Amino acid sequence: MSEEAVPQQGGPAQPKGLLQQMEELMASLNADLSALDADLQSTAGTGSAPAEESATTS
Repeated sequence: MSEEAVPQQGGPAQPKGLLQQMEELMASLNADLSALDADLQSTAGTGSAPAEESATTS
């Protein structure tokens, strides 16, 4: 009965492809977040943006 509830349409190749896509998307997101963090760290060091930043995050 459990085999009927979860049909095997794509076989093992499809989930592996989706997993690969998810890993690539997560790596890209991680790189983007790292770049954003570095940008925010450099901006916070200048002293011009923290007041504006705290207003948007609160």
